[in-house]
Amino acid sequence: MLPMVGKQPLIKFADKPALTPEQVQKFWMTHPYSQIALRTTNFFVVDIDEHPDGADGFKSFREFEHPEWFRDTLSQTTAGGGRQLFYLKRDTNMEQNIGWLPGIDVKAHVNNYVVVAPSERGGHQYKWENNNPIVTASPELVASINQRPDYKPSSLSIDYDGKTATAELFETISKGLGDTGGRNNALASFSGGLLIRGVDPESVLDLAKIANARTPDSLTEREVIRTVESMVKKEIRRREAQA
Repeated sequence: MLPMVGKQPLIKFADKPALTPEQVQKFWMTHPYSQIALRTTNFFVVDIDEHPDGADGFKSFREFEHPEWFRDTLSQTTAGGGRQLFYLKRDTNMEQNIGWLPGIDVKAHVNNYVVVAPSERGGHQYKWENNNPIVTASPELVASINQRPDYKPSSLSIDYDGKTATAELFETISKGLGDTGGRNNALASFSGGLLIRGVDPESVLDLAKIANARTPDSLTEREVIRTVESMVKKEIRRREAQA
């Protein structure tokens, strides 16, 4: 269990043991208005939503060719109007998959988390849809989520010597932030590159989270937020100096 304000954790938690019941009780006695999140350690979440880019997760869910793979399980509606299905990992090699289907993300990394009911955000509440127990995901669903398309555009002939900085930004979203030693610098460069091109800070943060999720050894969400906020402040100073 993690205490939250909005979608941001109030404690450092990445690669740390879970809070004990005594620690939970003590924290909420001093921070009674904290929202609640759970780390996706022993379970994963199928996160269905309508994305700003037009991807409709509800349409993808309705049209999925194997609805029987989604066993009845604990589910909730989110403060933003989305829907989340909870499934146990049960010793499966479960991988996080942002963009598994249009408008559907799978949150499964041990250092990721999901805000849960009865938390609220922007005056809207997270609400449990049922009292179902969290069940084990079907093997077919796990295999589909873990499957990565093996696509090699061998038929394309492009002169990559002329690759632009904008092209490299797009590739970062797809390929992630690279090796462990350079993740923070890569994230700072990526965020700064988007900001200088006029991308609004909220969208920069969303894109940074996607790139981070596609990084094998990803940064914590807190690190991502802190880096993006730092680059936003730097961009504000740069624009003020030019004014």
